[in-house]
Amino acid sequence: MTEGKYPGELASPHQIHELAEEYRKAATLLLPHGRSGKPLSRAPFRLTAIHAIELYLTALLLHRGDDPNEIRKMNHDLAARARHTVEAGLRLRAKTASHLQSLSQNREYLITRYGPELAATASQINRLTATLEEVAVKVTVLIAKSPRPQVNPVAAGGVQVRDSAASLSAAPAS
Repeated sequence: MTEGKYPGELASPHQIHELAEEYRKAATLLLPHGRSGKPLSRAPFRLTAIHAIELYLTALLLHRGDDPNEIRKMNHDLAARARHTVEAGLRLRAKTASHLQSLSQNREYLITRYGPELAATASQINRLTATLEEVAVKVTVLIAKSPRPQVNPVAAGGVQVRDSAASLSAAPAS
């Protein structure tokens, strides 16, 4: 890390998308561990799912060529990210778009992390699961449709080309 750089600032859209995929998989594994009538038992799933959604939207914005610093200024506002991804071709169902708005307005990301007393006020698990799956599928399709390199103007000392093929070749084998 160089001074003044944020973690992930130089990550490619492909790398962020892969990270989103891993968080989605983790959320899927955590889901069965939630217990009926025990909202706090759902918190690990909820946090992981919300984070995966944020990463998917971020990957699409980066793929489109948005500046990582501008994306970071959105904080954890999923509604703002979703509004910006419309220009990249993301078309979400009305229920999903409304849920992203609700997640942001109700600050569910923060409630899930720090507000155990508010756990019962969070959105329905089936709605969160549906939102995660729709965002994951549609962002993945959009990124796969246009695998063009993107320029990252904040890369250290000059222009860095973001190329998913280059990211793949640089990534360790899993």
